[in-house]
Amino acid sequence: MPEWIKKNGKLAAFAMIVLAILVLNQCFGWSEYLGDTANYAFLGDMIEDNIAAAGLIYIAVTVVACVVLALPGVTFAIIAGVMFGALRGTILCLVATTLGAIIAFIAGRFFLKDSIKPMLEKNRLLKKLLFDDSSRSDIVLLAITRLVPIFPYNIQNFAYGVTDISLAHYSLYTFLFMIPGVSLYTVGTAAIVSPENRAMYIIITAVLLAAVLAAGYVIKKKFLSKDELALAEEERSRDES
Repeated sequence: MPEWIKKNGKLAAFAMIVLAILVLNQCFGWSEYLGDTANYAFLGDMIEDNIAAAGLIYIAVTVVACVVLALPGVTFAIIAGVMFGALRGTILCLVATTLGAIIAFIAGRFFLKDSIKPMLEKNRLLKKLLFDDSSRSDIVLLAITRLVPIFPYNIQNFAYGVTDISLAHYSLYTFLFMIPGVSLYTVGTAAIVSPENRAMYIIITAVLLAAVLAAGYVIKKKFLSKDELALAEEERSRDES
């Protein structure tokens, strides 16, 4: 057995799983299936007949798409708003994205903790937030990374698995701090597709948007240092260039 595999067995196993999924996706066209609007029409018909089954299908597809195919969660928040409406769509999307985040966290902790941490530490902002400043509580750290757009959501889920945060705290705070953002997209989408409740949904969306922006501003001012804000801006500029 090659020496690299002996030293990085879990990472090698994770890489093989990802490769296998990518190959299967190429063979069976799962990502194309997700982009086929006819399939959403089928789901819409199922909602009329069996909303519980439709909800389970939505959750399963969202978890796989967010974790395995790394598709942005906002896509499925919008789909939830269209297919299930504001309230049910918000609940289903929160359940699905939280489950996806938990699975990614567990994968990061089991497969990647020993191998990926040095790579994450090369990102100065990630290193400072997740590894250097142990004085921050779990709830503050999750509030910063969930409510302030510092680095991509999918990366966060795997990165937290490398930290010492407990699964229980991660799961609870992830769920709580995703409520404003998920609600914003599902209710906003429902406002577009639901003429009978449009005025109410527009008002709720405006309130949610103001709350999200205000929360992000307060968190940045209260919990992020000038150095961290400068690093965040530097990373953002690097991603855009």
